[in-house]
Amino acid sequence: MRRQALTGASALLFALLAGKATAGEPSLSEKLSLLATAYPDAIERIDGNVLVLRDGGVPLSIDDGKKKSHAEKLAAADIEDSLSQIYPLGACAKAPAVDFDPGRIRSEALLKRLYGSSATAVRRDLVTVDWFGERLQVTRKHGTAAALKAIAADLSRHAELKRYLSPSAGTFNWRPIAGAATLSVHSFGAAIDLNTGFADYWRWSGKGVHGYRNRYPLDIVEIFEKHGFIWGGRWYHFDTMHFEYRPELIAIARAAGADACGH
Repeated sequence: MRRQALTGASALLFALLAGKATAGEPSLSEKLSLLATAYPDAIERIDGNVLVLRDGGVPLSIDDGKKKSHAEKLAAADIEDSLSQIYPLGACAKAPAVDFDPGRIRSEALLKRLYGSSATAVRRDLVTVDWFGERLQVTRKHGTAAALKAIAADLSRHAELKRYLSPSAGTFNWRPIAGAATLSVHSFGAAIDLNTGFADYWRWSGKGVHGYRNRYPLDIVEIFEKHGFIWGGRWYHFDTMHFEYRPELIAIARAAGADACGH
């Protein structure tokens, strides 16, 4: 009953946001409602400035009250920080604005509560997903593996795209982000890297963040986004082979009418 009620509240919120006369950024309250809706098995409720989770652990602070630079958000984001930039949807790719990293700002505390606080804990929920002849390990939690299976099914209808997709550069890998102390979403089994033969990454570019380019067809990006994954090619600190499961950011983008093409 509790899950059904949350789903109903989600439908109402989507209807309200869809009915806005003009697209605009949802309020923090609306973003948090969409966050809770994206993870109904984990998030019980929003209570003031805390997120109450169903695991019975200590509630998580939503906004720590600290004013942070972009670098400080990347290093130690709270939940509010993680929702602060609106991810843009659509079949467009262009060099992102300075420090525009929607989704790269992450609350590690929340990710650990959603997926597991150690490699051992995360491994308990890993399942195998067939990815164009490869067998990839992905978390089943929150529908991640089911979403990746749906993506593979959609992409399998486009034979011309297979060379970009396989071999995959990896899924589960408990490790920090290169050059940082914070954990990669690969640590939680909720990310996939595509064929590195077409990858562009800001650290590899020779020009850093100024060397943006993308060689993956945007049909791939649209299919991933359809199923709740965001793309690292939208980031100022770009990583074009990288996709991660962040259904809350896709839901917020849709509510905001965020369009990468500027329509």
